[in-house]
Amino acid sequence: MTTGLGNMRTRRSPRPRNRRWPRTGPDRATLGIIGLVCAIAGFFVLGIVLGPVAVACGWLGMGRRWNSGAEPMPALVALVLGAIDTLLAFIWLVGTAAPGNGLL
Repeated sequence: MTTGLGNMRTRRSPRPRNRRWPRTGPDRATLGIIGLVCAIAGFFVLGIVLGPVAVACGWLGMGRRWNSGAEPMPALVALVLGAIDTLLAFIWLVGTAAPGNGLL
């Protein structure tokens, strides 16, 4: 018996439900390294932008977990440096907008 275009009962879904994309491998490592580069570059230029990018890449690189073992070390460093970078950039922006600095 051949299956025509109207009879799709032989194929239940286009992809099995138990087959998912791997959560480990170069994707997480790459996100950790990208976050680390953004965090380091954020100390020199555009910290208010690159800091949150580093935090997001570090969080995704860690797999959204804190206890991932020793594997996501660049991701953890990116997360911490990105948070510090964002905080310092925010303090710098508030400090330059304070009265007495010529802006107000």
